[in-house]
Parts: sequence; structure tokens; C-alpha cells
Amino acid sequence: MARLGRYAVLGGAASVWAVLTTVAEAQFGGTTCSVLDYKPCAPTVCPLDGEPCQPQYPFPLGENLQVTIDSAKWNRGERVDPEHEIDTIADLFAALRACWLAPDRDDARDDLQMSVRFAFKRTGELIGAPRVTYTTPGLEDDTRKTYRQAITDALERCTPMPFSKGMGGAIAGRPIAIRYVDKRSRQDREHHP
Repeated sequence: MARLGRYAVLGGAASVWAVLTTVAEAQFGGTTCSVLDYKPCAPTVCPLDGEPCQPQYPFPLGENLQVTIDSAKWNRGERVDPEHEIDTIADLFAALRACWLAPDRDDARDDLQMSVRFAFKRTGELIGAPRVTYTTPGLEDDTRKTYRQAITDALERCTPMPFSKGMGGAIAGRPIAIRYVDKRSRQDREHHP
């Protein structure tokens, strides 16, 4: 079953054509057209074969990839296994989370956030040094340096990322943003009053 707007399509091309015609009539006053027509309408006929079709829209993945790593949930400090090939975005994010090891609680600051942005080469190495794009306002220099070093160490544990050939080609040069969040001291106070 396919879904076009609020209409559900059951069956073959004839029912698709009926739904598209109904949609065109409702939205554009009864006009159906080809994707090559000059006026605005619902493109429902492919120009080469006359069969019902829909325009192709680009994949809805943005220009950058974003992940949040919470120190209370992800705090392992593991190295990436070079034998386990990274082939999906989910695998990439899981590897980045597993590499994170937050600073000691003595050096931690309550409700700290720091974001970095970087990109990979197709070989899994970083392109340049990660750039810090956000830090919690009012951080002391020592705390900022401590968290910056923890981020650098985490990315060193993760690189070179063992990308598959396809993943390496797809991810190369794409900006990746990681937001590190540390709420460990607040959670400790909530669980141990």
C-alpha cells in the first residue's frame, strides 16, 4: 500500500491513476498533466510511457549529520574495532558514542554542552582538526580545555573509522556535528539526595 498525501493507494496502476486524477481534480481544478507541462498542476503522466508517475524528490537527508552524546548514557571510551566495517549512519553514530569517555567527575561541570564539527575522508581519517562550534557560556578555561581534550581523545579512539567502500564514498567530506552533553552531577543529586 502506497500513500500519496492523505490518500491510500491499493492495487496496481489503474488505482494509482484514479487516485492521482482525484488529487489533481481536488487541488488543481480538474487539470491533469504531464511532468513536461508549463503550467502548475499535479504531474501524473510520465512523458515517455504514458503510465502514471510521481515526480522524484531528493532524499530528505540534510547537508550535515548531527548526533548528541550524553555523558550519563554513553561513557565507555572504547576503541573502534577495525575488523567491524561501518556501513550505515547508525553504525557510525554508535561508534562515535562508544568512543566517548567524559572527564572525571571532579573536572565535570553541571549542565555542560560542547559541540564540534568535522568531516571524514573516505579512508576514515579526519579532515583537519574538529572545530568547536558551541560551548556552554561562562566556562572556565581549565574546564573548556579538559572537555576539548576529552573530545580530541574520543575522536582519536574512533579514527581511522573502518568505513566500507560505499560508506566511505558517501560520507567523505560531509560535515558531522556532535553535541556532547554532561549532566552527570545533576543526575547524581536527583538519585542520591
